[in-house]
Amino acid sequence: MSIHDDEPELAGYEPSDRPLRSRKMKAITRVVVVLGLLALVLPGVMTTISVGSRTAQASCAIWVAYEEPGAISSVARFEFFGDGLVGWECYTVGAFGGDYHVVSLGLIPGTPKLPAPGGVDS
Repeated sequence: MSIHDDEPELAGYEPSDRPLRSRKMKAITRVVVVLGLLALVLPGVMTTISVGSRTAQASCAIWVAYEEPGAISSVARFEFFGDGLVGWECYTVGAFGGDYHVVSLGLIPGTPKLPAPGGVDS
């Protein structure tokens, strides 16, 4: 009586020490998997960076127009060690003869909530 009597599909099977896939096939499979993961993740990362950058630039322009109407323009930069630690920082360009920090926009910039006229928040 054989150990394979319960499984007729294994009748005559003789296991070998040879691996099922060669080194070359394993390497090709790994490369294909890594490229597939990059193809899935990279578009999302690029979209997030693009949307964040546009939102930060627009929000910074609103803040600079509110804080320093005399500034020539504004610029938002992503900084790891800025005034707000990690995130988008807003700077004026050309106000009072130089650039200076206006506001920290955070990691995910959004529409600015400007103070109400007269200093009372709504």
